[in-house]
Amino acid sequence: MAKKQQISPEDQALFRASVKGVKPLAEISLPTPPPPPPPRPRPKVRKELPLIDDRLSDGHEATPLENDDELLFSRSGLQQRVLRTLRRGQLPISGELDLHGLRVEEARQALSHFLHHCQLGQRQCVRIIHGKGYRSTNNQAVLKSRVNHWLRQHDEVLAFCSAQPQHGGTGAAYVLLRRK
Repeated sequence: MAKKQQISPEDQALFRASVKGVKPLAEISLPTPPPPPPPRPRPKVRKELPLIDDRLSDGHEATPLENDDELLFSRSGLQQRVLRTLRRGQLPISGELDLHGLRVEEARQALSHFLHHCQLGQRQCVRIIHGKGYRSTNNQAVLKSRVNHWLRQHDEVLAFCSAQPQHGGTGAAYVLLRRK
């Protein structure tokens, strides 16, 4: 145990002289802070996406496409200059959806939700990555065929086409959406 250091009488006198005119404060009582609120349980994470009006058919009647087939679609009335700009990849891409590894039903729901959120967010040009279908049987790109079919059904889609090679080529599509 350490020895308690003694204050010399000179130091005590010096201290008393320096605080000679000081009055002690009245005892202050601080209010007690309120107790913290009880903990709230975290909301449960929903694994399913919220239900959105999904008018896309399941695509059984979709025309099968092969790996390197190019996609091209435009609604009547769309200017050729706009379509040409879209095909060249010159419109800024404001959103992207990657469907790799999804089953057909999961991809349909993801696409429907993505397009819905793009409309809410005022996005005009987006990219959808559907893949080329190299792992599909008979060299047929299943998701690519379905995406081609589904996008044609969506009223807000003005045009779509296969992307430029630097953006995924025939494994991705640029999609032009109607402005709200």
